[in-house]
Amino acid sequence: QVQLVESGGGLVQAGGSLRLSCAASGRTFSSAAMGWFRQAPGKEREFVATISWNADSTYYADSVKGRFTISRNNVRATVYLQMNSLKPEDTAVYYCAARNSGRGTTTQALYDYWGQGTQVTVSS
Repeated sequence: QVQLVESGGGLVQAGGSLRLSCAASGRTFSSAAMGWFRQAPGKEREFVATISWNADSTYYADSVKGRFTISRNNVRATVYLQMNSLKPEDTAVYYCAARNSGRGTTTQALYDYWGQGTQVTVSS
């Protein structure tokens, strides 16, 4: 079992930066692939980024590639999402997720555990 708690969201101006954190509890974090997803008002939840269990593989949605960076610290059982050059269209609730596999994936249904989400609002 893994419990996930996101933090670091907030209000930022366009062009600014935020770093989201997702703290995990449970013994399986170090072997779990992690992902970040987001859901904007009136839209379906969408994939943002994923990282393998040992961080040797990452993958990003085209909309955030080059601006966002996913990373993890297995000692601290935390995954991060560094978001730079933020745009108003990045406004959403951001969720982290973990899966009972070390391989990252863009598919939401393959994640086994989800956090409650943290709000990110980017003003123009």
